Amino acid sequence: MNQPFEVSGQFIDLFSRTIKAAKITVLHDRIHAITELEHAPNNYILPGFIDAHIHIESSMLTPANFGAIAVKHGTVATVSDPHEIANVCGVAGVDYMIENSKQSPFNIFFGAPSCVPATAFETAGACIDADDISQLIQRPDIWYLTEMMNYPGVLHKDEEVFKKIKAAQLFNKPIDGHAPGLRGEMAASYIDAGISTDHECTTLEEALDKLQLGMQILLREGSAAKNFDALHPLLEGFSNNCMFCSDDKHPDELIKGHINALVQRAFDLGHNLFDVLTAACINPITHYKLPMGMLRVGDAADFIITEGLSFNTIKATYLKGKLVATDGQSLISVPTQDIINNFKAQAYSVTDFAIAAQPTTKQIRVIEAIEGQLITTSCLQDANIQNGFIESDLTNDVLKMVVVNRYTTHTQPAIAFIKNFNLKEGAIASTVGHDCHNIIAVGVDDDSICKAVNLIIEQQGGIAVVSKDQQSCLALPIAGLMSTEDGDTLAQAYTDIDAAAKKLGTTLKAPFMTLSFMALLVIPNLKLSDKGLFDGVAFTFTPLQL
Repeated sequence: MNQPFEVSGQFIDLFSRTIKAAKITVLHDRIHAITELEHAPNNYILPGFIDAHIHIESSMLTPANFGAIAVKHGTVATVSDPHEIANVCGVAGVDYMIENSKQSPFNIFFGAPSCVPATAFETAGACIDADDISQLIQRPDIWYLTEMMNYPGVLHKDEEVFKKIKAAQLFNKPIDGHAPGLRGEMAASYIDAGISTDHECTTLEEALDKLQLGMQILLREGSAAKNFDALHPLLEGFSNNCMFCSDDKHPDELIKGHINALVQRAFDLGHNLFDVLTAACINPITHYKLPMGMLRVGDAADFIITEGLSFNTIKATYLKGKLVATDGQSLISVPTQDIINNFKAQAYSVTDFAIAAQPTTKQIRVIEAIEGQLITTSCLQDANIQNGFIESDLTNDVLKMVVVNRYTTHTQPAIAFIKNFNLKEGAIASTVGHDCHNIIAVGVDDDSICKAVNLIIEQQGGIAVVSKDQQSCLALPIAGLMSTEDGDTLAQAYTDIDAAAKKLGTTLKAPFMTLSFMALLVIPNLKLSDKGLFDGVAFTFTPLQL
């Protein structure tokens, strides 16, 4: 039990919406008293920040190592969807995340993954069905049903989908949403099923529609999807119905900042301080019924201290009365991390990545990646046919993309083409390929693609870069998603391999994060699974060659 102590400063009371000089007394890990003072230092005392939706796996850090970094930025908790590792390892993956999180005082509130796999149109490493959900959702360490990505299943009242929803309702646990682009009657039907949040809004109009239908809207700003600029006006008038989230956060960005960066941006844009902090600190607690302190007498002593009203650098972070970070330095130590994985793929040959042109082929469907977005568009391009095979067309930035099933020893790769990666040589590849985390690669030629894929197979998971004169791979031995390294070490390694990818010519800010979402079938328009090219609007496979 921590020793009693006191801190003095400018107390931000988010319930009375006042700021007053005060002394906070902590006793037995809780807020024992809040005493007003005539004068106090210019340190501001406030509840800590909460990321209302994140896949910790996206940071490539274990939960324990993630928490050791997040506390430096004033984050005291996350609402975390273990969907990624669940697609690789099933319920055992969920258990791994929960047990690993216990190595740190950082608060991670996990949910039961609702869509493993998200669709039947790709090969996953595991399945979590309605019976599994019924078992998971009643556990005290499972706080909610995670994002219901199978929105067509909701709209068409799929029996398996509704069994999962009803299981969450039976135990009075919230149900997260995932409804990109749904408007009007379809959005209403989706919400009427009992789904209460959405983090996929990309326009203010879409968010307002869903707010009016009773949804909580999460303002997302991650490493790939960046929707803050479009959605921050919601903080004026709808702050009680908004939260902040990352969704996906790569290690090099996590090192620099977390929810604190969004709070600072919102404050700098002129939004009311109390509105911003309500969204960042209070709403996730009340919505998900989290046992976190909100700086009231009797609450757990979870709070942060800032120097003035600046949130870029956090002076101190406390969890249950224990100082866990001070002046940008984490005080959390993490033991050696265990490994769990599911990987069976074996080395491929260059010829495996060739795609023969059909006799009548003139054009091909091409995925168009969009900077800062998970959605894609599509276009038709003249096929670059060489010696009877369709090849990348660097002149028009049409590059070959492949997805390789990692869960069997050897299957034929799925092949498509993509624009806006702008590689001029080589290839990049990754086992972070949402949602099923098969091997995904993009490159200028078959030889480079093959080398990148085989580098990953050799490491049983990771991210790889192949150039004319260099090959490198950042190993991710935990489910092909996470490293055993600490945050600082991993961030540097990721920065190095990201730089190597950008030397190939890509203009994308986060090429590996963008690549990972090119296999995410539940985000339209055109994506690639290990089973083929997929139309996310029609929700069916579509031919590559025309």
